Amino acid sequence: MSYLKFDKNLMINLEQSLTKEMLRTNQAGAYHCSTIVGCNTRKHHGLLVIPIPELGNKSYVLLSSLDETVIQHGAPFNLGIHRYKGGVYSPNGHKYIREYDCETVPRTTYRVGGVILTKEMIFSSQENRIMVRYTLVDAHSATTLRFRPFLAFREANELAIQNTSLNPDYIEANNGVGFCPYKGFPTLYMQLSRKPTWVSEPNWYNNIEYSKDRDRGIPYIEDLWVPGYFEIPIKKGESIIFSAGISEISPRSLSKMYETELASRTRRTSFYNCLKNSAKQFYIKDNDKEFIMSSYPWGSVRARDTFLALPGSTLSIDHTEDFHQIMDTAIKAYEHYMETEELDPRIHGIDLPDIPLWALWAIQQYGRSQGFDKARKRYMPVVSKLLNWILAGGHPNLQVETSGLVSTTGTSTPVSWMNSTQAGWPLVPRTGLLVEFNALWYNGLMFGCNLSEGIPEYEKHRESWLTVANQAKTAFITTFLNDYGYLYDYVNGKYSDPAVRPNMAIAIGLDYSPLERRQRKSVLDIVTRELLTPKGLRTLSPKSYGYMPFYIGQPDVRERAYHNGPARPWLFGFYADAYIKVFGMSGVSYIDRMLIGFEDEMSQNCIASISQLYDGNPPFSGHGSISHATNVAEVLRTLRNLKRLNP
Repeated sequence: MSYLKFDKNLMINLEQSLTKEMLRTNQAGAYHCSTIVGCNTRKHHGLLVIPIPELGNKSYVLLSSLDETVIQHGAPFNLGIHRYKGGVYSPNGHKYIREYDCETVPRTTYRVGGVILTKEMIFSSQENRIMVRYTLVDAHSATTLRFRPFLAFREANELAIQNTSLNPDYIEANNGVGFCPYKGFPTLYMQLSRKPTWVSEPNWYNNIEYSKDRDRGIPYIEDLWVPGYFEIPIKKGESIIFSAGISEISPRSLSKMYETELASRTRRTSFYNCLKNSAKQFYIKDNDKEFIMSSYPWGSVRARDTFLALPGSTLSIDHTEDFHQIMDTAIKAYEHYMETEELDPRIHGIDLPDIPLWALWAIQQYGRSQGFDKARKRYMPVVSKLLNWILAGGHPNLQVETSGLVSTTGTSTPVSWMNSTQAGWPLVPRTGLLVEFNALWYNGLMFGCNLSEGIPEYEKHRESWLTVANQAKTAFITTFLNDYGYLYDYVNGKYSDPAVRPNMAIAIGLDYSPLERRQRKSVLDIVTRELLTPKGLRTLSPKSYGYMPFYIGQPDVRERAYHNGPARPWLFGFYADAYIKVFGMSGVSYIDRMLIGFEDEMSQNCIASISQLYDGNPPFSGHGSISHATNVAEVLRTLRNLKRLNP
């Protein structure tokens, strides 16, 4: 039995099936995403969504969906499904679904009378091309397939509206046609592996409704243009491949290309394989550069997310070379920022004050995974450069105080990962001495001391790092540890923020924590009691003022809740590290049991991935981006750590 298989009863129940989404990406930053029944519920859904460099590298929905129709004895049976204004679904193709299986690639089995038809979708890993293979498993009479494409040609965060500026003309292609409705867009080539008949029948399909966007309180109705349809006969046992891409392809190559891509896929037959597959979907390659996309179906390349997600999404799945390439890309960009203070056009947020701290942490994880000799040989110069640059006051918003601690200004602009805003102002105005900044700083200094030991040319640097680290350790305890046994979230002058937040979990989960074991345990107990959920750590304790556990409602309400209650899975990685450091091997089985909450997610929300955040109260529903790199990475890193401890 497949690890991820859904039967007829679930598929025809739209209340259940429309909550489950499928995502596929390629390493060029393109994706296709929809619900498992093929009904788009977000404006970001689409069969072919690609970045267009000439249009700012934003994602654009070219092909929104493709309606398939089975024709027998002149009778059409439309397998598509759309939701129109007022909650009307038409056609109702989901009622023909008998099974959905996504162990290797998304595979839908339809039954229409005596016809059994399978549909499999696969993305080209090297180019922006979606391939859909249809196989007629059984039929008792002559069968024809009709394919009706729904075109959007708009930015993924916008909506298409019927207009007169659209160019309806098409060009002939080998076994297909090409469309470019608007200037500035690439031509979309739609081709089949065998020659079809193209019937030009242009129409607008108005008032298509996206229910997820409606629930989020954002615009949710659009018009899509359907230029016509393909028709092609198909015999029992025969397969036909539909291709959509921004370059014309030889139809003869489609079958071989499909099989090659299929052979390279990771079979999602376990929790680990699901996450491994998901992690690789965040890789983006651009010539000699490699990046990590922060999330899908919306997201970008972000500096903090890159360093946070890098160890888990590469080293934990034995993709060491991808770690090297992504780290090299990120460090090169950061060194340019250090020298010029110029922002990177591709990696967003590179100027934030905690970026070098997270970079040091990522390199430290490389040492833990690959051995410190390899880390020393490859990254010692980088570690030294980062530490000395911070100590020299190189960063405009990260100052080393006389106490050895680091301070930052975040009153008008968010500086940490808790970056929600309202009217441009931080909703969580963390400023001054931030607890995770200083824990990461101490950890980075001690890591630098460890890595440089025995290397003569770094001896002087090592001495200064150790001096500052010892100062910072003493100051950290007196500054952040309070009489209640947990850590203040930030300290600004005489004000110490008493809110119980998960940033303290980072402080106790690091290899080099300023806290002793007894102090770690005290903090851990409070984190466990007030912040731990089956989906990660709450961003604020229910006992703290302003707790908002549910990420629902209008955009401004959701923004206020963003860091004031909902749980974040990536924080569980640091919680797990802290728990094992405090309890040793006796904590392994406990952490393993806690991971069940994430394994349950493999068949919920985005199939085989983890959402951005979850409600802080039961039933802990998922929200935000449906597949989030840091969440997937930190659960993978935890799994790998458990395996090392208990092989």
